[in-house]
Amino acid sequence: MVDSERIERLLIVVVGVVAFAAAGFALFVVYPDSLAELLGVLVALAVAALGVRFSSNIAASLYPDYDVAEVAVEGPITRDGGGGSLPSSPRGTPADDIVDQIDRADEDDSVDALLVKLNTPGGEVVPSDDIRLAAERFDGPTIAYATDVCASGGYWIASGCDELWAREGSIVGSIGVIGSRVNASDLAERVGLSYERFAAGDYKDAGTPLKEMDEDERAYLQGLIDDYYDTFVERVSDGRDLDAEFVRDTEARIYLGEQAHDLELVDRLGTRREIEDELADRLERDEIGVEEFEPERPLMARVGAGAQRVAYAFGAGISGLAEDREFRLRT
Repeated sequence: MVDSERIERLLIVVVGVVAFAAAGFALFVVYPDSLAELLGVLVALAVAALGVRFSSNIAASLYPDYDVAEVAVEGPITRDGGGGSLPSSPRGTPADDIVDQIDRADEDDSVDALLVKLNTPGGEVVPSDDIRLAAERFDGPTIAYATDVCASGGYWIASGCDELWAREGSIVGSIGVIGSRVNASDLAERVGLSYERFAAGDYKDAGTPLKEMDEDERAYLQGLIDDYYDTFVERVSDGRDLDAEFVRDTEARIYLGEQAHDLELVDRLGTRREIEDELADRLERDEIGVEEFEPERPLMARVGAGAQRVAYAFGAGISGLAEDREFRLRT
């Protein structure tokens, strides 16, 4: 950042500290008697600490020390970041939160570029597309970079960025869509359960696990998956400037970063430091400051998220008993 801005930030903090310390000393040491005199020094220090925080916030808002925003997409991609009634897998970051972070970064006058950190095996189709659209809307350079895994829905998101970087050992690809169901009809029959249908519409209960799926239902559900897959191929083809037939020919394979780069599924191989150096060159400055944008959540929501992580540690061992059994569609 510019040295003059750093000096001005420091001056604001110093002036704020001196002003608050003087006010605290005057209010709690000079004027009061006895008890206030005994406690005055401590209270004055507390007021001075408040002044540091207050002045720092003002300085940060007037002279931000960042010019690049970073958002992280980690874990399964879902609408709310959660799973079923019991934690069968670690929580991911809610798609709506990611969209909000990108939009806030776009509205921040201090932000000139966006980094999208991807470490995800994929997830739900529409939430993935919402994040992709938010990245496309961002007014400035956007670089997605894969850490460990950038598969399926993660690659869908990357198609909305200007570039995709990865490490040599990153797992990249899996451009495909999958639907699944558990067929429990035989088990239900053995334990004496029967399925009784009350539905309006021939395909309303398609994929229900307690009954055999007929060929019409199978074709109907496969058609949904095929439509989503066509959309996925189109997004990747347009966003990554790749031939659609080449994308289909990958057949949802995964690749290590080096091979993905050879196939032009990845633009560059490099470390986070190399990405920052590249962005500094593009923004024509000596160095950049990166600010990680995080969800704006109330206190109780943050407490709840921590409690759920604890619950995951307890429940992971029996998670297989709690999985949803209906037909599921995901990238």
